[in-house]
Amino acid sequence: MHAVCGLRTCRKTLLISSVPQRRIGIQVGQLWYCSVDCFVEAARARLAELSDDRTVEMPYRPRQPIGLVMLSKNYLSSDQLRFAMAQSQLHGEELEIALLRLGLATERQVASARAAQWGCPVVKQDRMGQPVEADIPAELLRTSCAAPLHYSVASKRLLLGFVHRVDHTLLHALEQVLGCKAEPCFVTTTDFDLQMTRLTGAPDYEEVVFEEPMTPAQMANSLGGQTLRISAREASFATCRDYIWTRLVGKKRRVDVLFRARRKMELGKSEKFSVQ
Repeated sequence: MHAVCGLRTCRKTLLISSVPQRRIGIQVGQLWYCSVDCFVEAARARLAELSDDRTVEMPYRPRQPIGLVMLSKNYLSSDQLRFAMAQSQLHGEELEIALLRLGLATERQVASARAAQWGCPVVKQDRMGQPVEADIPAELLRTSCAAPLHYSVASKRLLLGFVHRVDHTLLHALEQVLGCKAEPCFVTTTDFDLQMTRLTGAPDYEEVVFEEPMTPAQMANSLGGQTLRISAREASFATCRDYIWTRLVGKKRRVDVLFRARRKMELGKSEKFSVQ
């Protein structure tokens, strides 16, 4: 049985086994690439598309300002809210920051009000500080101010605690790359810092971040080197705000490679590659 490489410019013709799972090369959806070189060329084209992505996520505007939410929850009196609003305008800061600075509200109350705005639950205090093992790039979590609170590979469920707002670009990218259901909730800033210290990755996992912007060809070449290093069999591509996220999965190792995008990515996109 002859396999035709998905790269149109490929001139190789291979006689392969009739067992698809054991053939050499790289599977990309319905396409098959006969070598790492062809994979790199295909990845370069995909990375060029992701680098030029201009899709913008519409900003979420809560129906009620956080001040009114806190007032309805009896966290503040009308006089306290007016005073905090005046102080926030005077100092050019967000109302939540002014409330915390003035001691008129606690972090837990602010988190509860944000959760009400977004229609999400707020995590109870006794659920915080528990160790979580999740192979998620820490750079993406810090950028979105989100911390994993629970992750189950068996049930394919991930619970993420956000501090300021629900970042749907992160949720979308996680669902595409991890193949799980990512659910949002809200936590305090202190809880976020604590939970990030409890986050650990598997021994066979590593994260590589390229902060300097690169051309699609440079990114593809870097992926080619990582693919050879770990004998990668699978790869997933996604965008998440300022980064292009690529996951490479080998027989014994997993590597997340983050490339700083030239322009801000606002809506995650993904595509799965399979290397065999």
